[in-house]
Amino acid sequence: MDIELYMQTLGKQAREASRVLSRASTATKNHALLTIAREIRAASDTLKTQNELDLAAGKEKGLEAALLDRLALTDSRIESMAEGLEQIANLSDPVGEISDMRYLPSGIQLGQMRVPLGVIGIIYESRPNVTADAAGLCLKSGNATILRGGSEAIHSNQAIAACIQSGLEQAGLPTEAVQVVETTDRAAVGQLITMPEFVDVIVPRGGKGLIERISKDARVPVIKHLDGICHVFIDSKADLDMAEEIAFNAKCHRYGVCNAMETLLVDSRVAATILPRLAARYQSESVELRGCEKTRSILTDIDVATELDWDTEYLAPILSIRIVDGVDQAMDHIHQHSSGHTETIVTEDYTTSRRFLAEVDSSSVMVNASTRFADGFEYGLGAEIGISTDKLHARGPVGLNGLTSQKWIVLGTGQVRV
Repeated sequence: MDIELYMQTLGKQAREASRVLSRASTATKNHALLTIAREIRAASDTLKTQNELDLAAGKEKGLEAALLDRLALTDSRIESMAEGLEQIANLSDPVGEISDMRYLPSGIQLGQMRVPLGVIGIIYESRPNVTADAAGLCLKSGNATILRGGSEAIHSNQAIAACIQSGLEQAGLPTEAVQVVETTDRAAVGQLITMPEFVDVIVPRGGKGLIERISKDARVPVIKHLDGICHVFIDSKADLDMAEEIAFNAKCHRYGVCNAMETLLVDSRVAATILPRLAARYQSESVELRGCEKTRSILTDIDVATELDWDTEYLAPILSIRIVDGVDQAMDHIHQHSSGHTETIVTEDYTTSRRFLAEVDSSSVMVNASTRFADGFEYGLGAEIGISTDKLHARGPVGLNGLTSQKWIVLGTGQVRV
């Protein structure tokens, strides 16, 4: 296969399909989404059969148990894919939304209209359900998409793609609106991220190595985050019962997620009171604690936290703890070591909380809430394509609005500039 020619063909087809999608009605897009959901349910046995081929190949290659678990398509996961598409159909359509209309002294009326980005390339690993989720979000936001899943899920992704294309066809939309790359050749990724004439934005979903490579080599804008080094700061004026629950949930609710807390910062004035309580909770979940010298003077049996720890996303039951002298030192630590994902302050002091919100420069900044809320579903977006720690153009959980842009519109009655 000529990979360059193949990817160029996909790109041209996606660009043409994006023009059709950009003018498709909300009813048509919703019809497609609901039809795809029905097709996925009807093809449940086929999906599981194709998935078994991927699982067998994965076991033969020696994939870890965690990766095999992500790869598996169970009845509940297939149903979740269908339900997810139905939920997207129930979301408000951002395309065509007009905002901030106002009259200017010249007499023209000025505003902004929300429009699709165009063609979105999505590169992801392991989880075949991303094929349906990503296709649904792109479709509802009026974007064509080229999906390149991991080679370990090639049979599963192609089976899901068949359901998607059937749903598009039944709704009268071009099947090229959602294209799943059929080759496992890695050169396809290199082509996809260097076709700005056909692709408007790339969304990588996977491990840090994948995202670093995409960010380094892409000639197309990338929506991404590399790390989720999230912090919780317990202020001297925190409700300590609340602080205990938030700090425990932020770490222990789930470990292998980007919005889990990796570093706990504690004001020196409450450290001796709150840290033993938290240590007991963490010990009950077998969380390994690492601390600064001041922390280890209180929790004497924990390991030393090194400079490397402050910059590490563990994605595991490991937590670094640092005692700080007030909010300024906490914010200095966050400024130096945060990945810009999510930070929380626990405090009853209004002025301190307002400073934290204003001065901490991360995609989500919270007061008295667990970092685990940094999620598209929890934010009421319905679904997300990923989380961005960039500042342009989308930041934080990227839902339907994040997959659109805005253009200026002007309504006149014959005005000319003088």
